[in-house]
Amino acid sequence: MNHNNKNNHLGRKSGHRKSLLSNMASSLIKEKRIFTTLEKAKVLRKYVEPIITKSKINTTHSKRNIFSYLRDKTAVSELFKDFFEKVRERPGGYTRIIRMGFRLGDQATLSLIELVDFNKIYISKKTVKSVRRSRKRIKKSES
Repeated sequence: MNHNNKNNHLGRKSGHRKSLLSNMASSLIKEKRIFTTLEKAKVLRKYVEPIITKSKINTTHSKRNIFSYLRDKTAVSELFKDFFEKVRERPGGYTRIIRMGFRLGDQATLSLIELVDFNKIYISKKTVKSVRRSRKRIKKSES
């Protein structure tokens, strides 16, 4: 029976899985988007979103807690920089998973996982409504 087994263990032992997720999370924070399989992306989303939520509190204690998950100084310092401010204002849902296709060798589903606020395509800009110009017929007066 499969009761109480919510986590996908990715076919790895716990130490390998923890190091895999910490490396993927730190590269996601540094690069803002990474390509991986769909299963790894789903597990990474559950791993990295609480870390980003913890980065909203800018204290030494939260930095040390995040470092215990990521084990990468540059990724931790990246989380607390000013251009991550728009992420801190978001109430949740920091990542987006987009399915890209299938890998040639084993037909595994490839996907793109990215941070939502750093994609310039999907960020909605205010659309300028164009003024409709119509030509009016000028009636010639009968003289």
